[in-house]
Amino acid sequence: MLAPLKRVSFGTQVLIGLVLGVVLGMVARQLGGTEADPNWLTQTLDVVGSSFVSLLRAIVPPLVFLAIVASIANLRQVTGAARLAGQTLLWFAVTALLAVGTGVGLGLLIDPANGAQVTRDQAAAPESTGSWLDFLTGIIPTNPLGIEGSVEAGSVAFDFNVLQILVIAIVVGIATLKVGEQAEPFLTFSRSALAVVQKVLWWIIRLAPIATVGLLGTAVATYGWDALGSLGRFVAAIYIGLAIVLGIIYPALLRVHGLSVRRFYGGAWPAIQLGFVSRSSIGTLPLTQSVTERNLGVPREYASFAVPLGATTKMDGCAAIYPAISAIFVAQFFGMSLSPTDYLLIAFVSVIGSAATAGVTGAVVMLTLTLSTLGLPLEGVGLLLAVDPILDMGRTATNVAGQALVPTLVAAREGILDTVAYDRRSTGDVWEDEEAELEGAEPAPVTA
Repeated sequence: MLAPLKRVSFGTQVLIGLVLGVVLGMVARQLGGTEADPNWLTQTLDVVGSSFVSLLRAIVPPLVFLAIVASIANLRQVTGAARLAGQTLLWFAVTALLAVGTGVGLGLLIDPANGAQVTRDQAAAPESTGSWLDFLTGIIPTNPLGIEGSVEAGSVAFDFNVLQILVIAIVVGIATLKVGEQAEPFLTFSRSALAVVQKVLWWIIRLAPIATVGLLGTAVATYGWDALGSLGRFVAAIYIGLAIVLGIIYPALLRVHGLSVRRFYGGAWPAIQLGFVSRSSIGTLPLTQSVTERNLGVPREYASFAVPLGATTKMDGCAAIYPAISAIFVAQFFGMSLSPTDYLLIAFVSVIGSAATAGVTGAVVMLTLTLSTLGLPLEGVGLLLAVDPILDMGRTATNVAGQALVPTLVAAREGILDTVAYDRRSTGDVWEDEEAELEGAEPAPVTA
């Protein structure tokens, strides 16, 4: 009897989705339509892509809460938990400092405002701005579920604050440790519920190839590359900075810690790829956490704490490179000079500001925080909005890579990284374990 044909690997499916997304996006763009009145193909691509991101975002709150509660309970078996948390925050800061230094250097070297074809008529202050008080308002839960409501177009819309969910889960987890034996039924339920949520998560992630078609197709159809001409030097500066971080700084840190660069990017690639097309660190969070545990060998007890924290506060693309180069662009455009102190302030905001705006994360929010700290006109934000979606793809991919990198480095430094899991399958499909689990088989164990 002939053996069944080997099915197409998940990674190949996503790559096919990328190609189809670009092709269908170009077709949709040729069909015409506007952002306010898109054609049928653009609408279809948008529905497919946005539905997938909505599904991922829906699974984030229970996943984060249950994973952190279970991880804190399991931290009883991990020595030096406080040291792990401190090392995580330290490396968040170190990598952010390296990224912002890259951004400042490129901004001075490339002169991003030179030749820009935007005018002051396009300058406009954004509707939402960043504030140093956002950390306090973001970290204090307003309700037990971390849910926020807002009124949009006469209807009530609900969203969640991952930072608040993180705080609630940490408090509940610590409380279960203090309660002791009486909390065991609750912990048993939490572990069981987490297993169920993770199973649902993999069902959602299996839709990623189809979602990739919709997400990338929508981006190409809606934005195209027309805006690049007016801000070409600025866009080039941002993407060169992102490439330096991903291709030089991160690999250097991995090599210093004795880790294979190829294996890191091979293991983290599914999350980085999804971050690029979805433009959402929070939407990619479940996948980032999973590849960090399964493909990179970071113990689940630690990864379930570090990765959600990173998805909220660790953004080398949005909170370091982008605001640094953008601040230099705005200063140059409005004819304002920056002093050495101002460049130090840019570095300070990039390292600390991402935590200060953790409850309302976003590149525009970080940019407004940087501009207001430097005393630069907030109207400069409006000059850059035309190319923001194009930049957001690269920024989010870099964010996701950093959110997987830091837990990996810290685990390696603390001697808890499963090097066998990290080094295995140097060739092949990084989704092998997940697909086996979906078929009912047990995934390869990760030991700390």
